[in-house]
Amino acid sequence: MKIAGLISFVMILVTAAFAQPLYPDYYDKTCPQALSTIKRVVDDAVQQEKRMGASLLRLHFHDCFVNGCDGSVLLDSTPEFESEKMAAPNRNSARGFEVIDRIKSEVDHACGHPVVSCADILAVAARDSVVALGGPYWDVLLGRRDATSASKSAADADIPAPTLDLSGLINSFQNHGLDVHDLVALSGGHTIGFAQCRLFRDHIYNDSNIDPEFRRELQAICPRNGDDTNLHSLDPTPAFFDTNYYRNVLVQRGLLHSDKALLESPETGGAVAAYSLNLNAFAKDFVISIVKMGNIKPLTGDQGQIRYNCRKVNYG
Repeated sequence: MKIAGLISFVMILVTAAFAQPLYPDYYDKTCPQALSTIKRVVDDAVQQEKRMGASLLRLHFHDCFVNGCDGSVLLDSTPEFESEKMAAPNRNSARGFEVIDRIKSEVDHACGHPVVSCADILAVAARDSVVALGGPYWDVLLGRRDATSASKSAADADIPAPTLDLSGLINSFQNHGLDVHDLVALSGGHTIGFAQCRLFRDHIYNDSNIDPEFRRELQAICPRNGDDTNLHSLDPTPAFFDTNYYRNVLVQRGLLHSDKALLESPETGGAVAAYSLNLNAFAKDFVISIVKMGNIKPLTGDQGQIRYNCRKVNYG
């Protein structure tokens, strides 16, 4: 079955499984210019800075893992709640908020009024970022609405940490309705982008199973103390959606502890090996899993709201 046909089949299954009225053509009548406007802004942002593609993909992931795909990661702090941006997985590392602001402004202008939710913008921007960096296209299911609150504590608890071992990763994904296959496929999102020193420091100083030359390379830019925000690419080709991430993991050159944890069982290690040799298989499974992830507890119908500003709740 070709990827396009498989995607359509998977979307039907996902929609049925989650019983949520999300559809790829949700905005066709209310704002037919919406998706092309999002793509134009994303393409421009990624052209200016390739790293932005990974940043936008990461925002979608971090949004969905905290009380569902509801745009809560975009909210600034208020007297009622502390922003998820201040949680440890996001503080001083989550980025791309200005791009989302620009998308929201231009989409609302194209539509004539606020029609497209911030949560849907995140989902579509993630897809367009992957495509802009050479990855697969998929039809994004749409119709999410936006949260009216955020939870820093939930972000701290629910976003899987880069220090987790395999059992911790599996539990984290299972808590969101994602299985081991989803874990390995979505970990492949690390084929693009960078990570900060503070996220891989423990791995390069405390783990034994890491390539010695790679360890020395990383320690040169990430000392035991300080320089927390120094960057290193997650794989050798951070601006291209390819299989180098999996190849690196196999030869003990995964940047994060959670990367090397994928080799802790025959099932996950076997999937890593298979994806390292077959880009089409990786791309197909990545699409299946990210569509599934994008349907974690969306707000629909009369739930939530369509925010006028992705950083603020509508009042009044």
